[in-house]
Amino acid sequence: MTASSHTGMLQCAKSSINHRSRYILLQFSVQFHQIRGKSGRPPFKNRYDDDDDNVDGHVRRRMENQEDRLQLYKSWGQHLLTNSKVLDSIVSKSGVGPSDTVLEIGPGTGNLTVRLLEVANKVVAVEVDSRMVESLHTRVSGRGFDEKLTIICQDALKADFQDFDLVVANIPYGISSPLVAKLVFGGYRFRSATLLLQKEFATRLLANPGDSDYNRLAVNVKLVAEVEHVMNVSKKDFVPIPKVDSSVVKIRLKPKIPDVNLTEWWAFTKTCFGKKNKTLGATFRQKKKVAELLNLSKVTGYNEDVVQLKSCDESGDEEDESDIFETDVKLFKEKLVGILVTAGLEDKRPSKLSNEELMNLLSLFNKAGIWFHDQEKPRDINASFAGL
Repeated sequence: MTASSHTGMLQCAKSSINHRSRYILLQFSVQFHQIRGKSGRPPFKNRYDDDDDNVDGHVRRRMENQEDRLQLYKSWGQHLLTNSKVLDSIVSKSGVGPSDTVLEIGPGTGNLTVRLLEVANKVVAVEVDSRMVESLHTRVSGRGFDEKLTIICQDALKADFQDFDLVVANIPYGISSPLVAKLVFGGYRFRSATLLLQKEFATRLLANPGDSDYNRLAVNVKLVAEVEHVMNVSKKDFVPIPKVDSSVVKIRLKPKIPDVNLTEWWAFTKTCFGKKNKTLGATFRQKKKVAELLNLSKVTGYNEDVVQLKSCDESGDEEDESDIFETDVKLFKEKLVGILVTAGLEDKRPSKLSNEELMNLLSLFNKAGIWFHDQEKPRDINASFAGL
């Protein structure tokens, strides 16, 4: 027997074994599913199934959500949450009831939307991507929820939200900060906002004085709202899979907020938290910051030191203007530090101060004619408050 014929026999024998193995496995599979069917147990569900129990529903959903059918843009934060247990938990934790109008931002293809429609009176979904809007319309129409759903095809940061009771949403990561600002500072009245956010962002939002993640974002939000951690969500529960995990938080507006000018508060916290681990004494001794606050105080015309120096200048003092300015700055710096000493905060770091302590300090500054203003002229009120 030649080597080639010997090899051919081995191949035929191997092929015969493979065919026999496939036949046995096929028979086993058929018998297994027959037994399972008689037992009354439901068929297996794919981890991406979201609301139907039948195979046809699964195939249809895959056709709707696959990237080859609808390209998802990571740059737009388009990561679809597909874990049915997580979706159900979000709806349950939100506390939505049959009389509620729910605002959903970034509904995508509707995995969360259809669940909200099942329990809410009405859902208002704000979606900027017209492709997603079309997909959502098609999906909802097939379930008989048309009359309960209103879709606004617009940028959520520019849209004018109508009255709503709750916010429940998987927020696109790129607009988390300005969108949270819009909700809590935009004058809306709602029971709570249950938001799925990037875990790092949620951690910063939840931080308290003394925590390593405590920051200006937490300070500003907690001025007007309470933030509660609900649960963490794995990045594997999204399609496409993002680079980071997520967290769900619930935000509730405080029934009463401090009487403070918000624009000045944001400018004040921006000054304090520019270097959050630097002492306030060091921050308010910086020549650039002192000069900036001095110029703003001159505009108000309230600062006594400035008025007094102007009188000396008008009396014929020939001192160079730059020297006068240097004297102004020196005196003004002493005034700033004196207020910090009075408040007992000269050696304190912003990262360890509560909102009450910060508000008290701002009040002392204002009483001395010292005001705060953001010189950078931020794009809008929503984008400026968090200081990211």
